[in-house]
Amino acid sequence: MWRWEGFLHAAAPEAVTLGEGNTPLLPAPSLGLGDVWIKDESRNPTWSFKDRLGSGALTMARRFGAKVIASSSSGNAGAAAAAYAARAGIPCVVFTFVGSAGPLVLQMRAYGAMVVKVADKADRWRLQSLGVREFGWYPTSPFFGPVVGSNPYGMEGYKTIAFEIAEAFDWEPPDWCVLPVCYGDALYGMWKGFEELKALGWISRTPRFVAAEVSGSLPAALASGDPMPPEIARNAPSIATSIGAAQATVQALDVLRRSNGTAVTVGDDEMRRWVVTLAAREGIWPEASSAAPFAAIERLRAQGIIKPQERCVALLTASGLKDPGPIESALPEPPLVSGGLSELLAALKNTYGFSHD
Repeated sequence: MWRWEGFLHAAAPEAVTLGEGNTPLLPAPSLGLGDVWIKDESRNPTWSFKDRLGSGALTMARRFGAKVIASSSSGNAGAAAAAYAARAGIPCVVFTFVGSAGPLVLQMRAYGAMVVKVADKADRWRLQSLGVREFGWYPTSPFFGPVVGSNPYGMEGYKTIAFEIAEAFDWEPPDWCVLPVCYGDALYGMWKGFEELKALGWISRTPRFVAAEVSGSLPAALASGDPMPPEIARNAPSIATSIGAAQATVQALDVLRRSNGTAVTVGDDEMRRWVVTLAAREGIWPEASSAAPFAAIERLRAQGIIKPQERCVALLTASGLKDPGPIESALPEPPLVSGGLSELLAALKNTYGFSHD
C-alpha cells in the first residue's frame, strides 16, 4: 500500500505496515455475470480490507504518541486494529458485542487485544467514547452517532484500492465498482482515490458506484432525495454482521449521488447462495458480506441498469474463514464412510449427487 506514499499522509519509512495492499484483481467468467472482476481483499495480512485502514490509522497513532488504541467492531476492523497496534507496540482495546462471530473475536484476541463484550451494541460506543474523551484513547472506528466514518487517516488507505484497480486496467477504470457497505468508509475512500487520479489526468473518467447493503438505508435515501439516510431496523440480524448497521452515512450517500450510482438491499438467502457459488466456481471463499456485491450485480444486470457490455469490479472485503456459518448451514454434512469402493460411491451419490460414470 505504501508504494503510493505520494498520495498518502505519511512517508513509507514511517508507516506501520504488515505488507497490506497490492491484492489480486481476478476475472470471474464462471459466475455468469458478464465482465466482472474480483478485487480480492481477503489476501491482506488479517484477511480483510480493514488492514488498509489499520495501517493508515496506526501510522498516525504512533506519530501522535498514542498510548491506547480503541475500536468498536463486529470483527474485521477490530482484528485489523489489534494486529497493527501489536505491530506498533501500542495496547489495544476492542469493544464488540455478544453474538459476534467466534473466529473474528478469536482473531482479535490472538493479536493481543483486550476484547470487551457488551450485550447492547450501543454500549460499545458509549464505553469507547468515555475512553477517548476521558483518557485520550486513539479511535480507529466510529464511536458516536450519527456515524460520519472511521478514523480519517485510516480511510485514506482505501484510496489505494482505486489506484491498484486503475493501474491494473492500464488507467482505464471499470464502468462500475460494487461494494458491500456498512458505513461507507471504503466506498468514500475508493471514490476519493479515483477522483484524485482524474484530477491529475491519470484517468479520463471515474466509475459509478453501487452500495450493496442489508438495511435498505441508502436505497431509501436515494428514492426520497433526503440528505440524511434514515435508520431502518431489521426484523432479525443479518448473516452479514460486517454490514449490519441500520443507518448508512452521509458520505456514502454523497458518493452514490456524485458518481451517478445506486444502492441495492441484499437478503440473507442471496448472500448465502453467492458465498457457495464463489467458493465452488472461482475457488474464493468470501465472508457473507463480501457476497453482497455479486447479488447486487446480478440484479442490476437483470434490470438493465448495468449494461451487458459494462465492466464491473466487485470488492471482496474479507475471507470466509472469518465467519464460516453460511457455509456450515448451506452445505451438507460430510458423510461417514466405512467399507469399500461401493460404499464410497454410494455416499458420494447420496450426499453430493456425484456419479462416477
